[in-house]
Amino acid sequence: MADKLPVPSSSQPEPPLQNENLQSSIMGNKYLWAILVICSLSLFVAVVLCLCNKRKVLAIFKRLIGKNKKDKMDAHELMLRKFQVEELEIATNNFDKECLIGSGAFGNVYKGTFEGDVILAVKKARDDSYTSTHEFRNEVKLISKVKHPNLVGLVGYCEETGRKGVQILVYEYVPNGSLLEHIAGRDRKPLTWRQRVNIAIQAAKGIAHLHERIKPSIIHRDIKPSNILIGDGFEAKVSDFGLVRSGPVGDNSYVSSQIKGTPGYLDPAYCTSFHLSPFSDVYSFGVILLQLIAARPAVDSTRSRSSYHIIDWARPHLERGSVEEILDANLLLEPCNMEIMLKMGILGLRCVVKEPKQRPTMTQVYKELEAALWSANSTVQPPTLVATSTGIYRW
Repeated sequence: MADKLPVPSSSQPEPPLQNENLQSSIMGNKYLWAILVICSLSLFVAVVLCLCNKRKVLAIFKRLIGKNKKDKMDAHELMLRKFQVEELEIATNNFDKECLIGSGAFGNVYKGTFEGDVILAVKKARDDSYTSTHEFRNEVKLISKVKHPNLVGLVGYCEETGRKGVQILVYEYVPNGSLLEHIAGRDRKPLTWRQRVNIAIQAAKGIAHLHERIKPSIIHRDIKPSNILIGDGFEAKVSDFGLVRSGPVGDNSYVSSQIKGTPGYLDPAYCTSFHLSPFSDVYSFGVILLQLIAARPAVDSTRSRSSYHIIDWARPHLERGSVEEILDANLLLEPCNMEIMLKMGILGLRCVVKEPKQRPTMTQVYKELEAALWSANSTVQPPTLVATSTGIYRW
């Protein structure tokens, strides 16, 4: 007779493994819910912070996206031509000394002859002229906005990082040299009084365009006779934008800037406060007005008194109305309108007053000169002074 299998009792305890699995499942669910709650709270906080700092986040995002775009230059967009260094080397005979037409703190300027006998001025920067590629590109973008008959126009540029950072600017060529060459008598025919007034008017118009017609305004920072070029028709063109700086915006009247410029033409107010404004250019132009009358250097180091400035020398003569005492002798080779020369001298003194805000704007300068010239043209017999063969002046 077969043995019967024992029947398990209903009161037999549950195996311990099953209890452990149940407890583990409950604990796992608790951890999962805790993680979900923490993640939800973190997400909520992040959304709140994003909404609170939406503008800041968007600004950062735009900067990150636009950074590379801003650093790049599009010649077509700037309406400029991008030259290859090889064609500039050919045009200037490999930057030969015979093609050198000017030299400054930022580099040398060469006369370049291109296909079709097109002549352009090629300005090759020195190795230390720019602290970075970004600085060079910023200058190109800034100058590309400059479009005016009395400002030397930028035609194009050359940038090749593979050649020790070649950075070259190509400008229109102005054939008759600089104002400095004409008033300093460097193998140039002396300018007549009328030519001097017209050059002052045209140069002032070019500078006024920088100050008032471009937004934000542009401050030249290096207005001097060597940076005013003379064209075919003896028209003036302001050149050399190596030190240009964007001017103040909004309600600001100045920008803080390191002192840069040429001694003798630097605004003392700018030098003492580091506050640069369009009136700093006005001061420099006032010095030029005095030089157009007297044909003297801004600072005469040959005198016994060191650093004798043309302002200090000319002021007492002009204030008592004796412009003939400081007049360039070349102006006495033919009849000279003394009245307009005196007006130009007095205007020059107003441009160099100590307080910048008391100086005229460049628009006011050229309008006053135009009014004086119009008055001279409408006068039947303007007051003139001429040197006789005996060396005696007569009216």
